[in-house]
Amino acid sequence: MQDRVFFKEIKIFLILLSAVILTSILGQIIAFGGFEAQVRRHIIKIIFGFTILFAVSQINVRFWKSFAHIIYAFCFFSLILVNLLGSTRLGAQRWIDLYFFSFQPSEFMKLSLILSLSSYYSDLSSYELREAKSHLIPFLMTVVPTFIILKQPDLGTAMLLLGVGVGMIFLAGFPTKKFVWSVIGFLGVCPIGWHFLHDYQKNRILNFIDPNRDPFGTGYHILQSRIAIGSGHIFGKGLFQGTQSSLNFLPEKHTDFIFTTISEELGFVGAVFIILLFAGLIYFLFWIGNESKSRFSRYLSFGLGLMLFLHVFINIGMVLGILPVVGVPLPFLSYGGSSLITFMISSGLVISMSSKARR
Repeated sequence: MQDRVFFKEIKIFLILLSAVILTSILGQIIAFGGFEAQVRRHIIKIIFGFTILFAVSQINVRFWKSFAHIIYAFCFFSLILVNLLGSTRLGAQRWIDLYFFSFQPSEFMKLSLILSLSSYYSDLSSYELREAKSHLIPFLMTVVPTFIILKQPDLGTAMLLLGVGVGMIFLAGFPTKKFVWSVIGFLGVCPIGWHFLHDYQKNRILNFIDPNRDPFGTGYHILQSRIAIGSGHIFGKGLFQGTQSSLNFLPEKHTDFIFTTISEELGFVGAVFIILLFAGLIYFLFWIGNESKSRFSRYLSFGLGLMLFLHVFINIGMVLGILPVVGVPLPFLSYGGSSLITFMISSGLVISMSSKARR
């Protein structure tokens, strides 16, 4: 009976994931206007990602607990290496180029932080979890790489890393009153942090408040995104009929603004379909965590679910104009290898945890 339940759960998860991947391929075809070379490269990355997913799913979840801190240390070292030897693209030093391929360590840093915090908290007693001092190490493990990523500069990934780390600290049992006061204190010092932001980051925040202050410059992304989404109406303009995307009015239409591209050509129905798919995946992750008897698996599931939620929420909020443009990709759908592989590994971990929980 338990085996049947287990296979049913995995089947549902894989169906949702496959639907997201198919939507990703369709989105890239729409963005590039056909089955171009970039689309074929994206499909190759997806196939490679599924290979990694299968490999990770076959590894016992206890392996990841044993090596979680080593993985974190490796990713942290990679972040430092980026600041020393990393390649620069679009004015940001975020990639390590190994000639035959390049990767973005900050993407893998999020996953390694979740693994390491899950391992750390799973070894603490209930009493220790209620002690504020027990959360000091996780806080430092979150804040230090966040500042390193901010220097690249990469405000979007830094926000995600901070959100995932702080969210896991709260879910692990950090005292609620102290957490609320900490958040209030953080908001109080935010004006000081304004002086440490780069000019383009300040402009993104100002344009979020008033996109019309620079409609042909830094506010261009938000205005074009709003026009594209609004013109899609209920059922969209149809495949390859989107004016903003096909005529290249929409910047980054295949990466950060892929949701805008799909919304213009598939309309409100297509946009809601994508949101429901992600909602199903997020619900499944939190459900697995709630059902798991292993504390490590529970924290890991909650962390992965939180990471997916923040990615989806920030990206869609960004392209709708209700959040500042911070350069956060939409999981699985956006063009790019590092983000895709990170979430494929996460999916493999979910299957591994599901198997462990049901056996």
